[in-house]
Amino acid sequence: MPQGVTTRPYRFLAQYYDHLFGAFRAPMDAARERLLRRILPRVETACDLACGTGTTALTLARKGIKMYAVDLSPLMCRLAREKANRARLPVRVFRADMRSFQLPETVDLITCEYDAVNHVPRKSDLQRVARAVRQALRPGGYFYFDVNNSRGFTRYWSGAVWIEKPGVVLVMRNGHNRQASRAWSDIEWFIREGKFWRRHHERVEELCWDTEEIRRTFRESGFDQVRAWDAAPFFKKNSPVSPGCRTIYLARKFQG
Repeated sequence: MPQGVTTRPYRFLAQYYDHLFGAFRAPMDAARERLLRRILPRVETACDLACGTGTTALTLARKGIKMYAVDLSPLMCRLAREKANRARLPVRVFRADMRSFQLPETVDLITCEYDAVNHVPRKSDLQRVARAVRQALRPGGYFYFDVNNSRGFTRYWSGAVWIEKPGVVLVMRNGHNRQASRAWSDIEWFIREGKFWRRHHERVEELCWDTEEIRRTFRESGFDQVRAWDAAPFFKKNSPVSPGCRTIYLARKFQG
């Protein structure tokens, strides 16, 4: 079994993300539809920040919303563009950092799902994200996002997880430091290449945010409302997303 070299994060996660983590799609779609049901009919322009492979951007584009999509990973951006082209939907995809991204115009709504906000490297980066989002939103526009919190770190980021699909196996060795509000996952990929399996390595890290940090940062950055919901009710009982593990937020940019 030949062994590959260590790769930059999200290379293989991007390539196999839909294949391996598709079970999260339906609950996250249900949460978005319910929590934004009064907002979406008025949304004309939107952006999916940290768009991944573009699934959420395409979902919103099918509603007739003019869509932008932003991700830092070149491969994620390429996959999102390919999906948009196959669906014949006019989603404009940009490669950019969520801490400093800019859009061609201000939009009514920005979404940022699947705990992407946890992935910034430093605590001070949350304010940079909030400011970049504020700049990209029209007055009164909304930022919809979710994060893993401390209970989620304890539940998700400990021990090892094995996931196997045809042609690919991954082992996620997880850990977290509660005092440092940081968690990590060392991921070993085993990918079938003809008669052989090749091994690759990726490391993913997250920072933990509590509700007070979120509310304070966004209010200081020009948002006048920050609402929060537990994500667990949108997931099945046997899901790892148990009560208190993941929080969904909706922040509104000040209208004045």
